[in-house]
Amino acid sequence: MSKITINKDRVFVMLLLITLHSSLFTLTSCNEYLDVQPDNRAALDNESKITDLLVSAYPETSYFFLAEMYSDNTDRNEKGKSYTAFSNLQEQAALWQDITDINQDSPYAIWGHYYKAIAAANNVIIAINKLGNPKHLDPQRGEALLCRAYCHFVLGNLFCMAYSPKTCNQDLGLTYITHAESEVSPVYERGTMAQLYRNIAADIEAGVPLVSDNLHEVVKFHFNKKAAYAFAARFYLYYMQDDLSNLDKAIHYASLVLGDRPGDVLRDWQALGKISTTDGQRGNAFVDVADKANLLILSTASYWQWIYGPTGVAMRYTHNDKIAETETCKSRGFWGSNNSFYFDVTTSAVGPKVLMYKLPQFFQYTDVTKGVGYPKMLMPVFTTDALILDRAEAYALKGDFIKAMQDLTTWMHAFTTTSGVVDATMLSNTYGPYSGSGSAMGGIATSSTGMNYYTPTEPTPKKRLDPDFTVAAGTQEDIIHAVLHARRVTCLHEGLRWFDVKRYGIEIYRRNVKDESYITVFDTLTKNDPRRAIQLPSHVITAGIQANPRN
Repeated sequence: MSKITINKDRVFVMLLLITLHSSLFTLTSCNEYLDVQPDNRAALDNESKITDLLVSAYPETSYFFLAEMYSDNTDRNEKGKSYTAFSNLQEQAALWQDITDINQDSPYAIWGHYYKAIAAANNVIIAINKLGNPKHLDPQRGEALLCRAYCHFVLGNLFCMAYSPKTCNQDLGLTYITHAESEVSPVYERGTMAQLYRNIAADIEAGVPLVSDNLHEVVKFHFNKKAAYAFAARFYLYYMQDDLSNLDKAIHYASLVLGDRPGDVLRDWQALGKISTTDGQRGNAFVDVADKANLLILSTASYWQWIYGPTGVAMRYTHNDKIAETETCKSRGFWGSNNSFYFDVTTSAVGPKVLMYKLPQFFQYTDVTKGVGYPKMLMPVFTTDALILDRAEAYALKGDFIKAMQDLTTWMHAFTTTSGVVDATMLSNTYGPYSGSGSAMGGIATSSTGMNYYTPTEPTPKKRLDPDFTVAAGTQEDIIHAVLHARRVTCLHEGLRWFDVKRYGIEIYRRNVKDESYITVFDTLTKNDPRRAIQLPSHVITAGIQANPRN
């Protein structure tokens, strides 16, 4: 796959050409990554047709763009008067507004494509039931159940408040769709987050034992055993219970993937960091199905790689050098300085973007002769790199600090050049109370003396945590800060930071950044701000589905 260079005018022309329906791919160099959608109307009366339909049970739209814009990985850049947003969607998302844009990456597109995938999964399950639920179709049933669960899980984390053990019986959820639609525009009661998560859990528990690694030629484009375990681990990490029993399940499922030698299944960041960033080479390697770290990869239509990437567009709202130096990929952490990262970062030559080359750009033509179509992106939605941090978090919340720090050590050795062992003293010296006298980095000590909590004008990676579950001061809090910091760097541009912000009740700010010395705050997203639940698409509300509340 080759890197695509286009100008801004062509980007907006292509916006007019996007459709929410699938097309056949004719970009020869990328055919190996893409599946062709079968006709959903065909009679599902044999194993082959049922298996083919599973391709449609995966969403075709990415949430990376939307989640990153909502998160604290975004500032508004004021230095260049020529800086503009990529689209109304980017501006509305970055400003936490109810989004009216209906183009690709929007709530409109996400809602439609995820529910389309749910419908395909339900049709597979119904067809298998009609055939008498034969044993040989167990892998297809398992995959369909997991696809249905995954789509509901992402929709819930975008369009609802974070799951809370305190308020889940009152917080609005989403209806769990388990049947084929007989109406053109059915209207549902949304139910609660408790109901939504119970249904997701039921599908995961039913689906995981059935999944097979032998059903598809390229298993990483589908739920395989390891991807299923990784999904289950993340879900149970989010599905917090008062007795912490969910954490035992998260650890169990994560361990089925990580094994006794977790370092052996992590990405080779050192080798990846040596690959050239030209012509998309490093990005292609990052999403390669052959990489042991990649567990599930989805092919989606998205502009995200142009927006966050090294292009001359979308400079108004970005992950900029201020965030990078004080909070993310250029910041100091328990591993030491950013100079210890194997995976180096890039600062745009034409604007304020700071990025990690991850997601390659390629193009799906709807008309090769006319040269029109739309951009595609491969999403590595489950990786061992994120999974080991999920397990470290679960260990820490369970109070098993030794195992949590062992996982952090394994991550540190894979991602950085730092040797040694992560221990409580190291973490306290990094994330504990700041005991120094002044700092050039907003309260981040230049020696091992802790750091201050973040403020918008004196930023650090350490933000106050206010989850609806207990995080004790001291070692437990230090480990959670370390995990959140490591995940924020490792999964930069991949949307997971937004989910962490919601789960941990982290207050975040929208800032105008002109230069290092000029930062002003123009909006604040508090823990209980209803805007944390992205508003449903307007056509859904008009059809009668209850909207998310707004102040």
